[in-house]
Amino acid sequence: QVQLVESGGGLVQAGGSLRLSCTASGRGFSNYAMGWFRQAPGKEREIVAAINWSGELPYYPNSVNGRFTISRDNAKNTVFLQMNSLKPEDTAVYYCAATRGSMWNPASFGSWGQGTQVTVSS
Repeated sequence: QVQLVESGGGLVQAGGSLRLSCTASGRGFSNYAMGWFRQAPGKEREIVAAINWSGELPYYPNSVNGRFTISRDNAKNTVFLQMNSLKPEDTAVYYCAATRGSMWNPASFGSWGQGTQVTVSS
């Protein structure tokens, strides 16, 4: 298993940008598909981006498509989430996660970071 640590959260005004990073320790980072999830107070956790092991196949739900970009650097064991045109409804704790299963199945993600808070003010 990999251990994941997120960074880069913070407070930003609506329309602004943030870049989240997630660094993995442990072996075999490039064997994992990676994902970013978020959970707002009183809401269920939802996936906001995922990427396959090579970084060539990203996935985004409609809620963030065109605003968020996921990427990875396997040489640095790091995955990124660039978030642009942020909205107050993007406010949540953002989690990085890893899976050796299918990136298309959110339930397959079994390794999780501790989360980083993103707050978007109106």
